[in-house]
Amino acid sequence: MRIGIDLGGTKIEGIALDDDHRELARRRVPTPRDDYDATLQAVAGLVAALEIATRQRGTVGVGIPGTISPATGVVKNANSTWLIGRALGEDLPRLLDRPARFANDANCFALSEATDGAGAGAHVVFGVIIGTGTGGGLAIDGHVLEGKNAIAGEWGHNPLPWPHPGEWPGPRCYCGRTGCIETFLSGPGLARDYEASAGRRLDPAVIVQRAAAGEPDDQAALARYEERMARALASVINVVDPDVIVLGGGMSNIERLYDEVPRLWDPYVFSDRVETRLVRALHGDSSGVRGAAWLWG
Repeated sequence: MRIGIDLGGTKIEGIALDDDHRELARRRVPTPRDDYDATLQAVAGLVAALEIATRQRGTVGVGIPGTISPATGVVKNANSTWLIGRALGEDLPRLLDRPARFANDANCFALSEATDGAGAGAHVVFGVIIGTGTGGGLAIDGHVLEGKNAIAGEWGHNPLPWPHPGEWPGPRCYCGRTGCIETFLSGPGLARDYEASAGRRLDPAVIVQRAAAGEPDDQAALARYEERMARALASVINVVDPDVIVLGGGMSNIERLYDEVPRLWDPYVFSDRVETRLVRALHGDSSGVRGAAWLWG
């Protein structure tokens, strides 16, 4: 049995899968924000609950909103800031009394969709999470590519490519730089852009609804969003040339992205023809936790 844990900023979800990818049990608890020790205990409690429910002991894989530094062994680049600088890779296995495997949550998402999701059978899968942030992960032949510095796929903290007038230097990002792809393509990024142009702030879901109803300001904001996504993903295609790009997260529910973005990325891709497919995640919100379970292959 494989246990996957998705350690998010607001919730911690756990799943138990058998060797045939079937779900045996699932549990979810609130994340004890800003409390590292309580977070460890919450994860351990979730693992215990899954094992009680299934009456089996499982391997444990954990997806985290950051990564464990190969240089220092502690968590880096986490938007759940109370994890930064902590030896999660040592502390949690000690608490669980077994080894555990860790990966960035976007890598877990990519692995899930490459294993038995929308990218199943593809050689190279680039997984994109677009929600409150913007993350990315790479899976090659069903295995996560972490990279020498454990940052493979972190496209969200590259600058938006081929900037148009008014896009540079761009909004300030939590990472300390400006103009990051995340500041444009996250949900808050769309809301910020809409506010700057229309003079009022709306939830991204409302902007999408109003655009579908023909509201000019909302249509224009969504068109800018799509064109920016096309440029950002074209830069990924130029470097990685994936078979398929899978979108997940709240912003992936915008139906028109899957038609509009591939139409718009062609001029930016350094090829006479673009065969890369853009698809929605098959497992939706469950992809991250499923991918964490599959860290044990």
